[in-house]
Amino acid sequence: MEDMGILIIRVIVGLLFIGHGAQKLFGWFGGYGLKGTGGWFDSIGMKPGVAAALAAGLAEVIGGLLFGLGLLLPLGAALIAVSMLVAIVKVHGANGLWVTQNGYEYNLVLMVVAVGLALSGAGEYSLDAMMAD
Repeated sequence: MEDMGILIIRVIVGLLFIGHGAQKLFGWFGGYGLKGTGGWFDSIGMKPGVAAALAAGLAEVIGGLLFGLGLLLPLGAALIAVSMLVAIVKVHGANGLWVTQNGYEYNLVLMVVAVGLALSGAGEYSLDAMMAD
């Protein structure tokens, strides 16, 4: 049952990160795409904005894919954790902890989930486990 729980966490978090990255890269799921996200990144001092948006979007899509599949889990988790750390430092940190004030609570939870699974392993239902056999 433990491996099934890890699988559920990995797949849902991974899919959500893929979607979040697709918002930045392609404007899917209500996102603004590279140009829109890049403009916003420029406005908060992350320059050049389009390059920063590309890096963030790729980190989220690739990190989410690796995390969800349980393939090279530490790398996928690192991409997710770094993405959330940047979000905390550049966007949410100044607003305090609680998400109700646009704080970093949610980013911190996602970062802890990614790091926690990287430390505990991808579980039996993962590509990492299949390749180890």
